[in-house]
Amino acid sequence: MENNPLGQLSHKLTRGLWASIQPSRQTQDPPVRAPFMFETVTLGHTNVATGQMEHEIEMPRFGLGVWQMSEGGECRKAVLHAIQSGYRLIDTARAYSNENETGEAIRESGIPRDEIFVVTKLRRTHAVSFESALEHCRSSLDMLGLDSLDLYLVHAPPEDIEARASVWKGMEECLARGWTRAIGVSNYGAHHLDDMRAYATILPSVNQVELHPWNQRPALRAATEGIGAKVMAYSPLARGHKLDCGSLSQISDSIGCTPAQAAIKWVYDTGSITIPKSSNSVRIDENLASLSIDLSGTEKSFARMDEVYVSGWNPTAEP
Repeated sequence: MENNPLGQLSHKLTRGLWASIQPSRQTQDPPVRAPFMFETVTLGHTNVATGQMEHEIEMPRFGLGVWQMSEGGECRKAVLHAIQSGYRLIDTARAYSNENETGEAIRESGIPRDEIFVVTKLRRTHAVSFESALEHCRSSLDMLGLDSLDLYLVHAPPEDIEARASVWKGMEECLARGWTRAIGVSNYGAHHLDDMRAYATILPSVNQVELHPWNQRPALRAATEGIGAKVMAYSPLARGHKLDCGSLSQISDSIGCTPAQAAIKWVYDTGSITIPKSSNSVRIDENLASLSIDLSGTEKSFARMDEVYVSGWNPTAEP
């Protein structure tokens, strides 16, 4: 059997199960995968009236983001490879136009549905009312070919401020109907989260935001944790805009990894759920391998890298 640095893969999954994952059969004697154990985090929703945590579930802390995978077959191939390499969290969205391929890959993988944590999002242009939240949740389920989601997010604060309450009530109804196991938000600023206390029955379990060494967002992370939610970090590589940063290269050279791996591990070490995006199978595996890196002694160097750099859109700053 061909040697592969990833070795034989067995995983402790989010529900305490052990599974042996076989790679795709590109040859009769495929490479084997390396052992890896995923950390999980407990999601829950704070009841505004009682302060109690409700609807608690386990979620992997590391996964694959599939933004900008819109070419035919690109997303299916990436998700399938990621699952075969051991990923158990897949983050998609209606706006990405690849929910169907995500679902296809999950089914093709042969891994039981309850061992894969699926996240999708209510598109901002669809976040207009209670009814629209329900309608588009059902539509996403149809596109994915799933009976239920694990986590459903509002992709960004609805542009119509007056609609935010009704949209969130619709999200709560999706949870109540069993269409999703958890609900949350994305791209919400601290003021958006605070405003939710006035209209929510339960608060979000997750706030997914851009987070990387060049935009460390300590205040927003604290605000998210302050409502009992977890931070979920997208674009941990700042869309690649900063990978030639001299400070990052010095860190990665000193510990023997790539700059991308050092940046990803920094995000992961903040305690955030981390979802680097790649459709390249080598990069997908390298990103996973970043979790074994030890960044001890680099804390001050990373702290100096923060420049509040936003690599894409920034709804967190909107009213």
